[in-house]
Formats: sequence, C-alpha cells, structure tokens
Amino acid sequence: MAWCPDGNQLDQEIFDVMAEFLSQLLQRGDRLAEELGVPLFCLKALHRLGAPLTMSELGKQLHCDRSFVTMIADALEDRGLARREPSPADRRLKNLVLTAQGMELKRRLETALLAQMPWSCALDVTERTALLELIRKMTAAAAATATPLAGADGTEEVGTPENAASPAAT
Repeated sequence: MAWCPDGNQLDQEIFDVMAEFLSQLLQRGDRLAEELGVPLFCLKALHRLGAPLTMSELGKQLHCDRSFVTMIADALEDRGLARREPSPADRRLKNLVLTAQGMELKRRLETALLAQMPWSCALDVTERTALLELIRKMTAAAAATATPLAGADGTEEVGTPENAASPAAT
C-alpha cells in the first residue's frame, strides 16, 4: 500500500512497521488490563499515580479532559484502588490517592510492563539508549511541526496529539 506521494519506500516501510509495533503494544495492553481486572484506560493512570495527584494534574499528564479523569477516578474507586481526598494545598481541589490495594496493583502492573517490553529482550543497552534518543527526537519534531489538517468541509483542523489521541490510547 503506497501512500507516500513521492513513492518513498523507506518512509512507507517505517510507517507500516511502526503501525504494526503500536498495534502489538496495544494488544499487550488489552491483555494486561484483562489479567489485572481493570479497564485499559485505567492502566496509564495507575502507572502515573504514586504520590497523591490532583485530578486536573492527572488529566494534564494523561492528555484528557476532566470528564474522562472523573471516569477513571470512578473506575479506580469502584475497584477499591484509589480514593478522592481534598488537596492539602487547596481544599477546593481533589487529589486522587492510591489505596494499599491500588499500590499493590501498580507494583504488579510495573513488573508486568518491564517484563514484556520488546526492547528489553531484543535490544542491548547501547541499542536501547539509541532507541530512546531517536524516540525523543521524533517526539520533539512531531510536537514542533503539528500541521493543520484539512477538514471534510475544507476548513482547517489542528493536528495536535491532544486533539488526535483518543482517551483510551493515552
């Protein structure tokens, strides 16, 4: 499937391989969420939570809106994994705090993530360091060059990660 307008085969292959790699990572995430008994959208929140965090700060870190953070907090609370507490800095704000059960599940999640990351077993330390630098370089370039996308009606829509990412993918 050639989508590169100038026929650049290398760019096409990179795109195809990255799409397959991301698909595999998402499938692993689905399986892990099922094994741990939590919705996939809660895994990243569990990963991010350690010290108490305001719900608005969690939303910023997850790149999602308040209503989605509320849904995450509800799901974690329903499972006894977290609780909402007033922030000591500003009692109008709510912190999301992991319970002992939530901390244990976070530990299991972190252990499972480290054990199944393909770069851990396929790449040596030098290759992993190079991969990290390449990913950082591409991430910075993507953030700096977010370009408007033409909408179906001819208007421009900003193509930024915040607008393009679904809550489940974050």
